[in-house]
Amino acid sequence: MQDDFFKYQAQTTPHPLAVEVSHAEGSYIYDRSNNAHLDFVAGVSALPLGHRHPKVVDAIKNQLDKYMHVMVYGEYIQQPAVELSRLLAKHLPASLDTTYLVNSGTEAIDGSIKLARRYTGRTEIIAAKNAYHGNTMGALSLMDYQERKRPFLPLIPDVRHITFNCEFCLNNITKKSAAVVLETIQGGAGFIEPKNDYLKKVRQRCTEVGALLILDEIQPGFGRTGKLFGFENYNCMPDILVTGKGLGGGMPIGAFTASNEMMSSLKDKPKLGHITTFGGHPVIAAAALATLKEITESNLILQTLEKEKLFRKHLKHPRIKEIRGLGLMLAALTDSAEITSEVILKAKDRGLILFWLLFEPKAIRITPPLTISEEEIIKGCKIITDILDGLA
Repeated sequence: MQDDFFKYQAQTTPHPLAVEVSHAEGSYIYDRSNNAHLDFVAGVSALPLGHRHPKVVDAIKNQLDKYMHVMVYGEYIQQPAVELSRLLAKHLPASLDTTYLVNSGTEAIDGSIKLARRYTGRTEIIAAKNAYHGNTMGALSLMDYQERKRPFLPLIPDVRHITFNCEFCLNNITKKSAAVVLETIQGGAGFIEPKNDYLKKVRQRCTEVGALLILDEIQPGFGRTGKLFGFENYNCMPDILVTGKGLGGGMPIGAFTASNEMMSSLKDKPKLGHITTFGGHPVIAAAALATLKEITESNLILQTLEKEKLFRKHLKHPRIKEIRGLGLMLAALTDSAEITSEVILKAKDRGLILFWLLFEPKAIRITPPLTISEEEIIKGCKIITDILDGLA
């Protein structure tokens, strides 16, 4: 199987972790030798309820017994997609009442850019340095990391960059700007939180010049930061909210949400302003609906900040210089990139799944399922500190 993996399946890096998965349950992934791997990554923040949560699995099975794909997005009334969109609206501010369901977070970013340009009639998009919003041509255009962009140029035009948390840079948001696109918490940069009411100040500047504020909640959303949505921590409401990852509960999904009036600009002049075959797929929407119900009806969100305290308590170590982030969106920074890589690779051999962040090589990603137990947190943290103790 490993030989076929490398021969027939396209690779994204020269050295993938290549764990051969047998099955997964709760906080664990099991390999073909039935070794259990405690999951501190959760599919890169995509599994808020862990692996194969019973309510998500039941929702998928129940929908499979009714129908799967029947028509391209937006033509037929399909109950799971309608109920999911309605439940999202129930838990969002009144102005965020209409959701376009798509296939991934990066498609949702592309859709939000199109919506902002269509609605405002402007072309300029402002994004942050060290941002990551996905890898389609539109989302990639928002990145300022030239090494990653250069092989694919030219990308979409009229994208300008500002520094996250820099108030002086807000002067670059002008009446030419269609939108400002920001991660609520910068993910790839090292889980950087907004400081000194930064997001509120961006919101104010956007309002002053008539630009839209697009917040990317693909990672912070759905309970990971101790609120259902990360922006609730910072008293800042977007014009367009982009979600994905955790919404699907293990199934592929993305969404962008705005006011009904704004979203209506995509349905005419031209018609099909955005179109997708599988967006709102009934099986995936059923999984997402079950996921959102479980997150909002349980005490998982309340537990998130308590679990954060447990991580911070049990990851105290001279080699860990800082723990960034909020809730269960944490990055433990070591002395060096070399130490971080050594910890991640040795943890794999010790039955603990860790991972890197895109732009901060010293950071160990810690984004476990919200359902992770206190015992599992302590167990995983001990593996990390034991590895650090054993380093020269």
